[in-house]
Amino acid sequence: MFETSSTSLLTIVGLVSIALLVISAEFAVRKLIGLAGYFRLSTTFMGVTVVSLATSIPEIAAHLTASVGILAGAVDYNIASAVVLGANIGSDVVQQTLIMAIVVLLAGKLVYHRYFLAKTMLPMVAATLLCLALGWDRHYSRIDGMILVGSYIAYLYYLYVDERKHYDPLDNGFDENGDAPEGAPSTGKQAWRAVGIALACFAVTVASAMVTLSITEVIVVRTGIGGSLIGVLTLGVASALPELITAVSGIRRGDTGIPLGTLIGSNITNPLVAIGVGAVVSTYWAPGPLVLWDLPWQAITGAMLWAYLWFHRGTLGKRGALYLIALYFAYVTLRSAFYAVD
Repeated sequence: MFETSSTSLLTIVGLVSIALLVISAEFAVRKLIGLAGYFRLSTTFMGVTVVSLATSIPEIAAHLTASVGILAGAVDYNIASAVVLGANIGSDVVQQTLIMAIVVLLAGKLVYHRYFLAKTMLPMVAATLLCLALGWDRHYSRIDGMILVGSYIAYLYYLYVDERKHYDPLDNGFDENGDAPEGAPSTGKQAWRAVGIALACFAVTVASAMVTLSITEVIVVRTGIGGSLIGVLTLGVASALPELITAVSGIRRGDTGIPLGTLIGSNITNPLVAIGVGAVVSTYWAPGPLVLWDLPWQAITGAMLWAYLWFHRGTLGKRGALYLIALYFAYVTLRSAFYAVD
């Protein structure tokens, strides 16, 4: 479809597609946040589960689109695998470093409880290590995908049991008078309407992801640049924008539960759900840079962030934010210098 188009036109169409992808995902996020409030979920639980799943729509949609294209023979197996895997892990690294730093700089500081660190950040690192172990043979099989998705379902069950055990109405998004949080549906009819809008936004997201993936494949063929590197530097950053938008929105409302839960939860959802579902549908080829650099760097970054917070009593201030920014640019620079080709 885009093979005969000029590179400049492809770039413009690709940027528009990425913008539509992010905007449609943002609308879906808003509706899903309201639905979470309707079902009376705490803001932290909502961030780790519902919102992180919603903000991961671009990654999930890109994986599903690539997997269907692979099965149909519409896209190259190796290129499509490299692009979506690179975008996925690139998005996670961006969230752990650059976006986390931006949120901290805007908020002044973020404070994590040690209990939160144990039940979210350690599973986040574990999810990355699981992806690394399963992809070490340079292939994600359907069984690998089932293991990833199954791990996510088990983790959700643990979080739900923990949520019910530590239920606190004041941490539920409702005020002391029992009034619902802003944007939450108040009736079943409003809830169904929110579901419909979220699904419509998801459809736009899928279409945008398909266009973006097709354009990226053409650019990879023309330039010879590794598909995973393009995924890391472009789609990865674009896919992380919903998390940034959601986190900043939470900070502006004076609620740190959503930013904390979303940024950590998305780094669990992305590798387990997006890669897992895509692998179940079509399987993936795992490029060398992914298992030799991207996943190890993500695991090390996550472990360093956890250790920093643990020994600083859960507080992440401006100095910590500067460390995270330095880690991100070191990751991008070294990735481009030593792993530009898959």
